[in-house]
Amino acid sequence: MDLKALKTFQTIVACGSFNRAAEELNYAQSTVTMQIQRLESDLGVMLIERGKKIRLTEAGRLLYEQSVQLVKDMERLQTQMTDLHSGEAGHVRLGVVEPSASYRLPRLLARFLADYPKIRISVEIASSPALGEKLMRGELDLALGSAPELGSELYFEPLFTERFVLLVPQDHPLAGRTDIVTELLRDYRLLITAANCPYRRKLELLLQQTGRTPLDTMEIGNMSALKHYVQCGLGIALVPESLLNPAPPGTVALPLKDRTIDMPCGLLCKASEFPLKLAGAKLYRFLQEHLNERTP
Repeated sequence: MDLKALKTFQTIVACGSFNRAAEELNYAQSTVTMQIQRLESDLGVMLIERGKKIRLTEAGRLLYEQSVQLVKDMERLQTQMTDLHSGEAGHVRLGVVEPSASYRLPRLLARFLADYPKIRISVEIASSPALGEKLMRGELDLALGSAPELGSELYFEPLFTERFVLLVPQDHPLAGRTDIVTELLRDYRLLITAANCPYRRKLELLLQQTGRTPLDTMEIGNMSALKHYVQCGLGIALVPESLLNPAPPGTVALPLKDRTIDMPCGLLCKASEFPLKLAGAKLYRFLQEHLNERTP
């Protein structure tokens, strides 16, 4: 059954005549007549008894009763398909690392969804390597994290730098220092993130370059939790500056003399799928614009 013909049939019933239906639909009367004849031919039944006043046959009454919701559903589906094709609707599976997941993304997604209320977003929080694997398996469309390994089949666009500071208890021996360098970390318990965390791998590499590694470490699985462990006096930690607004009471954030530990972050997707399409492209461009440090 043709959707246009069904809508024409419903309009005839609502208006009570072929003439008024043609005026309502801005069709020629011959077009209205032809559509009803084709509909009756497709169904193999007469729907309308012609005369001075139209009357529905039993088949016509049944079709009208059953087709009202059907037409509404089809129109809604057509609108959804149009919105999907234009990127105004759809489902985007977004992966993100901490601390961006907690401290950057929420306000940005609130603004994005206010502009695109028909787009649905699922957010998965994990490490950059885990997100990269999910992107390659097709379980995510887009991710926000650190750069992938060289030779990866992921496309990466750096947008901002995660700047690190050393967080210490306020009564710690380093609390008054202004010349914090990596070598100083060896002499104190260092709180570190999980083994697969790119931040930890970079820190370990820097410590190896000094010829000495910390003797006393404590692994904390979540980057955002580090500040709370420092606050309780369990050790010192290199943490993203974005986590400390402000620093927890009883702690001091110390700037680093060496900025090598800072981590470039940006958007990732499968290289074979870049540039993204549809709703994913809308979200990509939005995050690109609002996270890019070079954007005025």
